[in-house]
Formats: sequence, C-alpha cells, structure tokens
Amino acid sequence: MGSWLKAYRVVVKAVVVALGENPRYLVTSLTDPTPELLYKDLYCARGQNENFIKAVNNDLASDRTSDHAFLANHLRMFYSSAAYTLIHSLRENTLVHTKLAKAQPVSIILKLFKLAVRVVQYKDRIKLSLPTACPMKGVLARVTELLYLVPRPPAPA
Repeated sequence: MGSWLKAYRVVVKAVVVALGENPRYLVTSLTDPTPELLYKDLYCARGQNENFIKAVNNDLASDRTSDHAFLANHLRMFYSSAAYTLIHSLRENTLVHTKLAKAQPVSIILKLFKLAVRVVQYKDRIKLSLPTACPMKGVLARVTELLYLVPRPPAPA
C-alpha cells in the first residue's frame, strides 16, 4: 500500500496508568483547533454520541425492527426515540443531584418505573403505596414533587 496523498495531522493522547499504557490517536485534516480541543470536543463527543445510540438500541429495544412492514418498524423506532428523549430530559432536569443523575436509561427504567406498588383508587384520586424497603423512595419523592410543580400547558382553544 502507498502513503496518503496529503499530509494529515496526528494528535496523540498518551495515558499511562497502573494497568498499563492507553494511547489514543486522532488523525485529522483540520488545522485550526488545538490538540486539546480536537480530542475533547470532537473525538470524545463522537464517542458520547455512540454511547447515546447504543443506549437507545439496547435499553429501549429500538434495534428490534424485524417486522416485514416499514410502518411497523418506523413506529417502533419513533416510540423508542420518544422514550429516550423523555428519559434523557428526566435525567438532565429532574434527576440532577441524585444517584441517577448520570445513570443509563436501563437503570432509570428499572429503579424508577418498574416498581411494585399498591394501587388504591378513590373517587377523586389514586393512591400509590411503595414498599417500606424501597431504596429509591427519596428520589421518587423528589421526582414527583418536581413534576407536580411543572405548570400544565394551556388547554387548546
């Protein structure tokens, strides 16, 4: 094989820890950004985007598009994307300063949504009773209080 047709810029981040060396190489044609900016804002951001895509695929089952009809697969992908948007917004806004602030979608689903509760329906309200040993009781109380304070959207005219 021959060499590249033009010169490229190579940025190296050399990390040495107790477990050994961990070099990272970034090859680019960009000339203006500093090496730190290239690595942090471009290389790491691209990796974070890959993590978001993986979370949508794995945690919200968007990769299960096996129906023979396009619309069925499209609808499943739409629902998965909408669910991820809601969970991401919940994590970024409501779960700040909690144990789940940096949690993966699957952790939020398992710890906040898939709970055993006792449901008692009254004429004017529904009462949900959590188990006494619920480890996320404080987080759930915070989430429900914050969501209760969100103003309702105006009714359509």
